[in-house]
Amino acid sequence: MHFWGPEASNGAGRGRVRLLVAVLAIWAGILLVSSNARAQISPGPLSRAHESLNGATQCTSCHQFGTSTPTFKCLDCHKEIAGALSSKIGYHAQLGMQNPNGRDCVRCHLEHNGANFALIHWDPPQKQFDHKLTGYPLVDKHAGLACEKCHMPAHMVPAVRALIKDKDLNRSFFGLSKDCASCHQDPHKGQLGPDCTSCHNTVDWKQANQFDHSKTRYPLTGLHAKVACEKCHFPSGPEKTVKYRGLKFESCTDCHTDPHKGAFKGTCDSCHTTSGWKIINSSKLSSQFDHSKTKYPLLGMHAKVSCTDCHAKGDFKKPLEFGTCAACHTPDPHKGQFQARASKGECAECHKVDGWKPSQFGVKEHATSKYALEGKHAAVACEKCHTPAGKDTIYKVKFAACLDCHKDEHDKQFAAAPYQNRCEDCHTVKDFHRSTFTIAKHRNTRFALTGAHAAVACADCHKAGLGGRTDKILPFHFEDRACTSCHTDPHKGEFKDRMALKRANGTPLGCEACHNVKSWIEITGFDHSKTKFDLVGAHRVVACNDCHKAIAGTKDIQFKSTPQNCDACHNDAHGGQFAVTKTGVTPCGDCHTSQRWTPSTFDHDKRTQFPLTGGHENVGCAQCHSLEKEIQGKLVLFYKPTSKACADCHGANVPRLN
Repeated sequence: MHFWGPEASNGAGRGRVRLLVAVLAIWAGILLVSSNARAQISPGPLSRAHESLNGATQCTSCHQFGTSTPTFKCLDCHKEIAGALSSKIGYHAQLGMQNPNGRDCVRCHLEHNGANFALIHWDPPQKQFDHKLTGYPLVDKHAGLACEKCHMPAHMVPAVRALIKDKDLNRSFFGLSKDCASCHQDPHKGQLGPDCTSCHNTVDWKQANQFDHSKTRYPLTGLHAKVACEKCHFPSGPEKTVKYRGLKFESCTDCHTDPHKGAFKGTCDSCHTTSGWKIINSSKLSSQFDHSKTKYPLLGMHAKVSCTDCHAKGDFKKPLEFGTCAACHTPDPHKGQFQARASKGECAECHKVDGWKPSQFGVKEHATSKYALEGKHAAVACEKCHTPAGKDTIYKVKFAACLDCHKDEHDKQFAAAPYQNRCEDCHTVKDFHRSTFTIAKHRNTRFALTGAHAAVACADCHKAGLGGRTDKILPFHFEDRACTSCHTDPHKGEFKDRMALKRANGTPLGCEACHNVKSWIEITGFDHSKTKFDLVGAHRVVACNDCHKAIAGTKDIQFKSTPQNCDACHNDAHGGQFAVTKTGVTPCGDCHTSQRWTPSTFDHDKRTQFPLTGGHENVGCAQCHSLEKEIQGKLVLFYKPTSKACADCHGANVPRLN
């Protein structure tokens, strides 16, 4: 059986091989001992493919005796496999078979197992066989093909087919070449040689992406590189074979018709290039035809225009009109919008031959129109005002009022009298953001700017989110003009009763119950004598925030709940020696007044048990009260206890008075 293909190799098969090798070794030993033996017991009948070799006399057809290791002659018969191994191609070569004595063959193909034993385990190959093992992976278009589409006798290489002994060649997978022509007919009839892969691949036969035309006698340049192959290589002859050799390409007219009908001498490339028919090779054209010697020299963009754009149908003898731009450039792209100008809409007033864009009609030229461009308008791009309407740009636009072009940024807040939406009452074309609405003009509104308000930036009051608006439009009309409409009440309603007091016109005083617009710090409107704590003496010059301080942990200043006892503001200079035990409060007013701290008003005769009389009347306090103690790092004069004994002050030798 010569159906040589891959097969499964398993443990049972390897066991049979080892058994066969052992039997053959024993058999060889017997032959060496008894050279007169005529016959021996066979290891078993051969497979159907080799059954013609059954019998003891045929053993040497496959086995070689007298060697140190079992030797098999498989490749003596199967020369197609021997050739593939020698050339290192095909499935068996990919398996790495060295096969010096045939042992690689018997690892997969076991004999002496009977006529019905399958030498090859191969059912069905397309479901289990990995074609990459042959050295020729099936990819792209080849991947989906059935085995029999390629493996057929007609595709076998004749030299290999002659070596295959199996009479039914349909059962063999040998004999295929990797060359495309072994399966495919050459549609080029040998014009391009046998190597199909130099132009094609297995992804798509029709796309010859591998072919490099630059290596031919006619490299494709410019627009020729984009021309489909079949435009030049088309079928011809009785067999309709696509022609790749023998094409004429010496001159352009071999493929192209002369559109000038012989009006110009020389070849096409004297004026044109393969980059494009309309692109004129000026360096060559000047040697053939000098347009500057005509009545209309070609300047600027005109030098790039194709000849046939002006000379229709290649007729260069027909006279052309060129007195005005409109003679060639029709219809008028502006639809007669400039006919009323002195130039009658001549294109050259705005454009030049170097390029249609940008327009030469600038700020200076715009002054000749009905609307001169001044200030910020001079920097505005033309298309911002002259916008397309369909395909046509509008140049005659309304400009009587600013709102003809600009959106009302104030949402009709100035639509009524006296402004009537006239932007120019507050703005100029020089700068929209810097308003000309001055403080003097603001006096004519319902809220004149006086005092500190005159120095406030406009944006501090007129900002989004105020005046009852919830959008992003800046508010300018305020129905509520009380202080609290702009300013947050820092007193958190502590003075709401005072703020509710009415003015003469019936409006509430608000913050002006205490403050004025000149300065927030000035509180001339507040009379402290009407509170529970009249400011007299030294208290009159004390700053408010020295007594009214922020509540701990907040920024809120307290006023009504400010304590009135002295030690709430003043540190106890006496170290607590006069504090009332039950309350912990020092009654400073018993000795001092708010007019001044010293001298003390302490009445020594009434408040102590030691009246100051006689010589004691003019004695200074420090001469008797000299006891000092350190309190929190400071020395404090203590008045208690002070001895009343004379000797404690005057000494023991002071004479007594009888």
